[in-house]
Amino acid sequence: MFENVLGQSAADQLRKDLGAGILAPSMLFFGPPVSGKGTTALELGRVLSCEGDAHASWTCTCSACARHRLLAHPDLLLLGPRSFSGEIAASRAVFLREKDAPSAQILFIRAVRKLLVRFSPVLWEDDPKLSKLNPLLQSLEEDLDALPGAEEAGREKLSTSIVKDALKLEAEGISDLIPVAQIRRAAYWGRLAPSGRRKLLVIENADRMQDGARNSLLKILEEPPDRLTIVLTSSRREAILPTLLSRLRPYRFMKRDEKTEAEVIRKVYKENSADAGQGRSLASYLDSFLPVPPESLYPLGALFVASAAMGAIETLRRRGSAPPLELSSLTQYAAPIAEAAGLGRPPERNQELTAAILAKTENFELRSLFSRFLGAVLRVVSEAAAAQAGAGASPRQIAYNEVWKKCAGEADAAVGTWNQSPALALERLITGLKTGLAELA
Repeated sequence: MFENVLGQSAADQLRKDLGAGILAPSMLFFGPPVSGKGTTALELGRVLSCEGDAHASWTCTCSACARHRLLAHPDLLLLGPRSFSGEIAASRAVFLREKDAPSAQILFIRAVRKLLVRFSPVLWEDDPKLSKLNPLLQSLEEDLDALPGAEEAGREKLSTSIVKDALKLEAEGISDLIPVAQIRRAAYWGRLAPSGRRKLLVIENADRMQDGARNSLLKILEEPPDRLTIVLTSSRREAILPTLLSRLRPYRFMKRDEKTEAEVIRKVYKENSADAGQGRSLASYLDSFLPVPPESLYPLGALFVASAAMGAIETLRRRGSAPPLELSSLTQYAAPIAEAAGLGRPPERNQELTAAILAKTENFELRSLFSRFLGAVLRVVSEAAAAQAGAGASPRQIAYNEVWKKCAGEADAAVGTWNQSPALALERLITGLKTGLAELA
């Protein structure tokens, strides 16, 4: 058991607790992103359901393990926001490269089903949004069913269709917050008898729950059903309410070293070249499969910062006010970064800036890129402030930084939580920044 979890002592501890019969009914797996928390949670569900060999090995042939390997067991419920696109695209590359390896096919199917199972009717009952998403869900299910028997010539076309539909489903269906309705429905599901030995409820990124969702979860943690195991995962243990933490047994996942990360890339994603994975993290490896390279977002962020700062300066000049040093130095810092990347001079008009950014990011069709773009914007602002401040930031510089953080946070919430289009959120962000920076000056 847990053979597919590499470099984490938490998996060893779980194995010991299972052997000693002291596994807690509710647990928290916490640690840095892409450290194996989700994989371990799903493997725990397979182990608890196993009806075959005593060691519940990954290769067990019992029907329960077979369904869990494909994330198709009715006793598994998975919810919570996360990014899927890099893992799905990387798994597809393995599937196409390792044509005769059943493990590569399972890897690809599991990557897609990690997204699909979040749209279980259990969680979306009576939600009108589900009817809009049903065509995508049906298309993905049909393509996944056809995958095992596909001829070699049709594998690429079929897998391309799967990736395209999966990215669209992620963009349109995954919110940044866990709604209270899904926690309530999951709690009801958890009280029903399992079809096999035991049910598993996994809530990933549990720190992103709505307030009402936390209260609903607390009720089931206080009186967990006899045949239900609950696993919460989080990269921020401190963001979990103390009332929840007190009812969860914690398992800490560590940041894996470079050698172990390279081993994960080689073993899981079948990168067998001598330098595969060397000097890079698993997160950066998965990011390399995204349709928009993450490294391109930094100069785009610089272009945005320079243009917004220039707009605020122009607003001040029209009012007859001299622009403060904080704004002019921001433009001087950011503009050369954008120009060095071949993006040209910062556009003066909002529409031109929006069009330039959307063109370079494929209209943020992959919604998670919008958050990363905003992170790049704030990074440029922070670096520019540090370059200007030297030993320490002035109160006025701190106030300017707060304007950037506030506006970026509102834009992130508009897209991630309220499902606003990135184009509209971007336009409002530009306008809000230019106005806010000018008024502060």
